[in-house]
Amino acid sequence: MKKNRKIIEIDENLCDGCGKCIISCAEGAIRIENGKAKLLAEWLCDGLGACMGDCPTGALKIIEREADEFDEEAAHEFMKIKKQEKETAGFQCPSARFQNIFDNAGSPCGVANIPSQITTTKSFLTNWPVKINLIPSNAPFLKNTNLLIAADCVSAANPHFHNELLKDKVLLLGCPKFDDQEAYIQKFAEIFSKNEIKSLIIAVMEVPCCSAMEYLVKKAMDRAGKKVFYDKITVGIKGEII
Repeated sequence: MKKNRKIIEIDENLCDGCGKCIISCAEGAIRIENGKAKLLAEWLCDGLGACMGDCPTGALKIIEREADEFDEEAAHEFMKIKKQEKETAGFQCPSARFQNIFDNAGSPCGVANIPSQITTTKSFLTNWPVKINLIPSNAPFLKNTNLLIAADCVSAANPHFHNELLKDKVLLLGCPKFDDQEAYIQKFAEIFSKNEIKSLIIAVMEVPCCSAMEYLVKKAMDRAGKKVFYDKITVGIKGEII
């Protein structure tokens, strides 16, 4: 039954698909679909806005409109079913799902996941340190450079990371989920302010939490008052570039 009540509204233009709202929604009313947060069902949303505080882009707000009534009992049952599915089939989010990608190397799937040829064994790393938190914004290797900002897991997942992504670039490596995001924004802003960046690539994993890296870089550009054109590369959990 519909009634006039408070309910969450998601601005897709502001949403970067980071997935933080999903974690904070106790009713499971939100999911990531095509890289954007979506309200799964009106009756799952209690309208309290617990998800809003964790949204880094301000894409969520509470409005008042005609909507299906919140069904607390059904929401509880829905979460119970989701919990059972996670326990039996693994978490739905790829970042939390335990997988042995090469669990059966003799199977067609297992063989397909093994690179047929690694084209080089040479390291193309040109700078040290590589971790974002350890690199000073005035490091000499940042001057007039081609920059690769990559999420930690990209270098582990993609078998051609060095010769296809890293070659002729300076590497900044980090994790937008577990590291201090405000510190990242400030560090990137200082780098953009003090250095001429000839080219920029942002490489992230396909998991929702990893997409925050692009958001942090864009926020840093705004803070620095500089526009750096960039390419974004997304890597699947099996190493393929999507």
